[in-house]
Parts: sequence; structure tokens; C-alpha cells
Amino acid sequence: MSIKALAMRDSFLECIYQEMKVDDKIFFVSADFGSPVLDKIRNDFPRRFKNVGIAEQNLINISAGLALEGFKIFAYAIAPFITMRCYEQIRVSLALLSEVRPMNVNLIGVGAGYSYVVSGPTHQCYEDLTLIRALPNFQLLSPSDHITASSLFEGCINTNGPKYLRFDAQVLPVIYDSFKPEILNGFHLHNHGERLCIIATGFMVHTALEVLDEISKDGIKIGLIDMFNLTNFNATKLESILSNYSGLITIEEGFRGRGGLDSMLFEFTSRRNIHIKQLNIGVEPGYSFELGTRSELHEKVGIGVQSILNQIKLFFKNT
Repeated sequence: MSIKALAMRDSFLECIYQEMKVDDKIFFVSADFGSPVLDKIRNDFPRRFKNVGIAEQNLINISAGLALEGFKIFAYAIAPFITMRCYEQIRVSLALLSEVRPMNVNLIGVGAGYSYVVSGPTHQCYEDLTLIRALPNFQLLSPSDHITASSLFEGCINTNGPKYLRFDAQVLPVIYDSFKPEILNGFHLHNHGERLCIIATGFMVHTALEVLDEISKDGIKIGLIDMFNLTNFNATKLESILSNYSGLITIEEGFRGRGGLDSMLFEFTSRRNIHIKQLNIGVEPGYSFELGTRSELHEKVGIGVQSILNQIKLFFKNT
């Protein structure tokens, strides 16, 4: 029986709601951002729910204060606003303070990449991978479907430290329909390939699956890894996998060459002395005010299916 696709936030918020029934240390803070599941949290647990208004800086500081009092915090806002509007507060009140005080704060950012496709670049989010990766003590979590999103909940509730959950705003197809993602590894190996391996994160895992279907028609078999924890993954296992390949392709719905997934893997392979040629595919740095479907916008910035196919075929010939 197939699993009905849900929005990542609804799946994750339902986990929070159910856990709030048995754990009175969970506190939810929202920056005037809602959902049907959130209505249940607000109605059933009014003493552990706070809407701070459109004030993300206060959102972070209030969350930090509650965390220092022993609460497990989930803070909720639109992705570009919960990462960029309040970046200094995130740095000082969460990343820095968690160095010396135990705290459990989970930032839920909805609207990764182009998922608010009709809202333009103010509400789209290409920089969060870079910004959160730059902060010590943070976990950066980037699921590809609602099954992965809800599977990350247990680690969030039981692990101290600040975390950022990067959720897509759209209802995406279910990837983990008949099997569970390998949460403890921080990534899931979907299949092995010959010579080349793709590592993708978030929405781009769906694009990578389409690319693999198309390129297999040319007899090219490529491996695929879904990287959903960019800061706390099984490094030994990843090294073992990548050592079997001569070429690595990174795909992200964030700016290419600006400190995201590509930079993380450049550092990882160099420090581990893994000799592998790399092709990094991401959004061409710059902002566009054009409207269109997500796939249309992706093609224009170099991360659409056809664009990726062209880049991989050329990379395959030269690797």
C-alpha cells in the first residue's frame, strides 16, 4: 500500500503534537506562521505555545531563554526569515551559548530553495545551507520527503544542541515508500553506480532520480546518495562508498560555490585524501525576478533535469 504524500512540515508538526501529549518539556514558538497541525498545538497546549509575531530576532532569543530553563524548543518560521533576518541572534544565543550551556533548540524553516516559487527571491531561500554550515555546534538537516522529515524527529527531541531543519514548502512525492531512510548514517545510499556517484540534498534528490531514469537509457549507471544531515553523518561509511568512484556530482538547490553541499564535500574528500574528480551543480549565483514553474526556473539557473543531464554527460566523457 502506497503512502500518501504530505507536506514535510505537517508530518513533522504531527510528531511534535503527539509528543507534547506525553512530554511537558516541549515548547513551541512561532513567528506568526501557521498550518492546520499547528492549530491543534495552539489549541491543546496553549501554555506551551507562543506566537511572537513577525519578529524572528525575538523568536530566537525567547527560544534560547526557554531552552536554558530546560525546555525542548521548536521554533517555526519561513526559511529565509528564520535564518537571515535573525542571523546574529542565532550566532550569539544559540551557536555560541550552546558551547557552554546545554540547550535543545530546533529551528524549523519552511520554504527551502524555490519551493515558494511564485513569491520571488525575497521568499525563496538559496543561502541557508551556507549560513548554517558556517556556525559551530549546529546540525543542518535537509530531508527529501515527509518520511525523512518525521524520521528526524527522534534525534531532534533527544539530542541537545541547536539544529536547523530545512523543509520544502510543497507536497513532494514519497521517496521512502517501502523502506526507511538510514537516519543514523545521516545519508541514504539509494543505489550503486559505475564510475560516477551523485550526492543530492532536499528537493534535488527528486531531480536526481529523474536524471538517473533518463541517463540510464544511454546505458550509464550512476550511484545516488540522499544527504539529509550535512553536519553529523557517518564519515567512515561515506568515505568507503566514495572510494569506489572516480567522479562525484553534487546537486543542491542553493548557490553553487558558496559554501553549501559542494564545499562540504570538497573539504570532506580533501581531508580524507579521497582522490575523486568533482562536478558541482547548484544555482548560478545571482537573483532572478522571473516567475514560472519550479522546473522552468531550475532550467534557467542550471539545476533543471535537462541542464543536469547535459552537464553529467559531458562530465562522464571526461572522467
